[in-house]
Amino acid sequence: QVQLVESGGGLVQAGGSLRLSCAASRSIFSGNAMGWYRQAPGKQRELVARITSGGITNYADSVKGRFAISRDNAKNTVLLQMNSLKYEDTAVYYCNAFPVVPPYYWGKGTLVTVSS
Repeated sequence: QVQLVESGGGLVQAGGSLRLSCAASRSIFSGNAMGWYRQAPGKQRELVARITSGGITNYADSVKGRFAISRDNAKNTVLLQMNSLKYEDTAVYYCNAFPVVPPYYWGKGTLVTVSS
């Protein structure tokens, strides 16, 4: 069964922090790099952070130094710690493999709203 369940979003003031969590099915998670993506209103979905199965991380310039991605290979989970949040971080956040693998399924995402 394919599963991606994101949680942890909410409303936060600028400068605040949130931690997102993603529970993934083994078929998507195991052996794959995983990423956190986001889609702001009226914009295309973008990759903000990724992590290889071995723990090597990479970040978009817009979040570098503020976000931290991690994974628990035993629990098939991916986390995204977001600090120093900005208004422009407002978006629906999704996790998925990187690159996305068949059947190209996306979860519902979790909404992050940053008030200025």
